[in-house]
Amino acid sequence: MTRRRRAVAWGVPVCLFVALAACSGGAPAKPPVPSRTTGPGPAAATRAATGASEAASLSSALGRSVFSPSAAPTDRPTAVPATSAGPPPPTPWPRPGTIGPPPPTPGTGLPAGVFGKDWERIPTSRKIVALTFDAGANADGVAPILATLAREHVAGTFFLTGQFADSYPSKVRDIAASGGRMGNHSSTHPYFTRLDDAALRGEVLGAERDILSAGGKDPRPFFRFPFGDRNAHDIAAVNALGYVTVRWTVDTLGWQGTSGGRSAASVQSRVLDALVPGEIVLMHLGSHPQDHSTLDADALPALIGALRDRGYGFVTLDALLG
Repeated sequence: MTRRRRAVAWGVPVCLFVALAACSGGAPAKPPVPSRTTGPGPAAATRAATGASEAASLSSALGRSVFSPSAAPTDRPTAVPATSAGPPPPTPWPRPGTIGPPPPTPGTGLPAGVFGKDWERIPTSRKIVALTFDAGANADGVAPILATLAREHVAGTFFLTGQFADSYPSKVRDIAASGGRMGNHSSTHPYFTRLDDAALRGEVLGAERDILSAGGKDPRPFFRFPFGDRNAHDIAAVNALGYVTVRWTVDTLGWQGTSGGRSAASVQSRVLDALVPGEIVLMHLGSHPQDHSTLDADALPALIGALRDRGYGFVTLDALLG
């Protein structure tokens, strides 16, 4: 075959390849990320979908990327305070099947070592305890808990859902005024391992928006998974949004109420039996929905005294950041 014929023979498929590449944008489209399961019920799914849509707008505007409250909001603020600018867009986080934590989110100022795990205790040999409180079915325990913490000069960390913030904005403002540290507990309290990636982002950013709108403090950088339900993928996804994920050392089980066989004494004994330096204690802000007991609030004064008797002091979760 002559050189001219060979050039023609090779030129035809090359031209075809270039034409096809131009039509497809130069690379095949990435397949969509499949949903891991269906999400929560219709109302929660609608809220999560709305949150996902609003998350995109929030990311653009800010420069960054079970107990559900049954009471209707009765004290919502008439004006929504403006939020301050946040950090730059998050670093892309690993997709399913990848190994290792993501790099720290640009602009957060957080050490890389806090990412990649769901913290169950503060890594220290100091005799310190972090008292943490999750938003519950209602706000019945907020006033007595804040009163005890103020009287004892103890600061707590409060993980709020977006629903709680939307339903009880005056309580959110009370927590903020008390000097308490705030954290993010998702928008609607779903099982995170059942969410696809868009819904996960909507849950995290939606709660952040609602807490700020209610007059609360910026919940970053602390996030707690509802039910403690998570996997490595979820931890990496939340890390990429600028949050450190925090579990607990001990759950007081006060949320089970007197009808569940619990008491203020059992709350205290569970905390003391699990006591270690850096212990993270999980308590709740609400009352039991049936028996209306507030066991965590009831146990708190004696619990603080018992911990001090053992030589322990109190910190917020900021101690995790060094």
